[in-house]
Order: sequence, then C-alpha cells, then structure tokens
Amino acid sequence: VGSEMCIRDSGKKMSKSFGNVIDPLNVMEELGTDALRFTLLVGSTPGNDMNLSLKKVEANRNFANKLWNVGRYVIRAVQDAPQEAEGQPDWTLADSWIYARLQQVVREVERLFDNYQYGEAGRQIYDFLWGEFADWYVEIAKLQLDQGGDRAYYTAQTLLQVLDQTLRLLHPFTPFVTEELWGHLKRATQEYFPAYRPEGGWEEALIVARWPEQRPEEPWERGKIADFELVQEVVRAIRNLRAEKSVPP
Repeated sequence: VGSEMCIRDSGKKMSKSFGNVIDPLNVMEELGTDALRFTLLVGSTPGNDMNLSLKKVEANRNFANKLWNVGRYVIRAVQDAPQEAEGQPDWTLADSWIYARLQQVVREVERLFDNYQYGEAGRQIYDFLWGEFADWYVEIAKLQLDQGGDRAYYTAQTLLQVLDQTLRLLHPFTPFVTEELWGHLKRATQEYFPAYRPEGGWEEALIVARWPEQRPEEPWERGKIADFELVQEVVRAIRNLRAEKSVPP
C-alpha cells in the first residue's frame, strides 16, 4: 500500500469544480518546459503533497534566463582570454573558493541522489549557481579578466570548468537549456580555448556526458572557503551600512 502525492494550488487541491487546475501544456508554452520541470522536481518532498504556483514556475524561468546570461558571459571570456599561459597557475582566493565550493556541491549532490532527495539536490545546485557563481565569482572574474595575461587565462579556465561541471549537474533538472548552452560552450572552447579538456574529453552531447567526479576533500579547501566567507561578510556589512546611511553607490 503506497501513498499518493497530490499537486496543490497554493495549498488547495486542484479540481475542475474549484476552477484552479493548471494546464501544464499552457505553462510550458508560456514559461518553458525546463521551468515547469525544475519547479516540480525541487518543490516536492517524497511522500508529501506539493504546492504549485505559477509564481514559482516564473521564478524558475528567471533562473533559466540567468543561467543563459551567465553562459553567454563565460563564452565571451573564453573567446577573449589568451589561449595559453606563460607561467604556472597563481590562483586567487576567489578562484580557490569557487573551485572548493564546486567540489563540496558535487559531493553533496551525490549524497542526496543516493538518498533519493532529488529536490534538495536541485536546490543545492540552484543556490550554488545563482548565489555563489553568478553573484560572486563572475563579478570578481570581470576584474581579474581585465588584468590580462596569465590572470585572465586562469580566470577564464576557472569560469569554464565551473560552468561545465555545473551544467552536467543541472542537466537532469533542466535538460533543454543546459544541452543548448553546453553545446555552445563546447564549440567556443574547442575553437578559442583548446587547452581546456574535461576528463575524458568533450562528449558528443551533454545527455551522454560524464557525470562530475566526486573527489576527496583536499586539506586546503575549508581554509579557503572560510577566508572567502569572511570577505563576503565584510562586503555585506559595508553594503548594509551604506544603505542605512543612504550613501550613493
């Protein structure tokens, strides 16, 4: 005997008599298949009913747009960066932080998948891509890319590696936008940044691409994450103080 999962509209069971049935075909036409799919996957907990609202689907449509815009930026960075480095890597704190956080996310997603917690896995990837990669590292990368030379090369490499791995993680949740974006990323990399090759090389398509490899935690990772979190706290404090005192940006 199993329990049925019910999709509700703002807490109320969908019913023709209530007039609150959401037609998935109309939603996909208006807001996109990936947005609806992601909403259903991350908004559910095994064994429990889930509330579905068009506002949630619209928010995830915005997430897909954010992903696309970040992808376009990374592709431009790859096209503009030097194709080769002159010296050994000199990673910045931001470079080390985002790489270490990526490894944490890969390990956590693997654990959640093993426990069938797909919704929480999707939320972890969402928060990492939007809240850390897009909002923090990409903004810092813009300054690092402007320095040119090896700094630009290794920054572009980091942008590329993190986006490539994140698209692989996100693909089961939003297959269409990730497949399209990954294809553009692959072609741009092969033409403008051939030094970067994922483990096993570039597969024919993202749907058959290798899943990110779970790596053991390295001794330096937690220290770099803690150091960067301190930087984040300082920046947030300055922003809050500026807002309180009405200081122009």
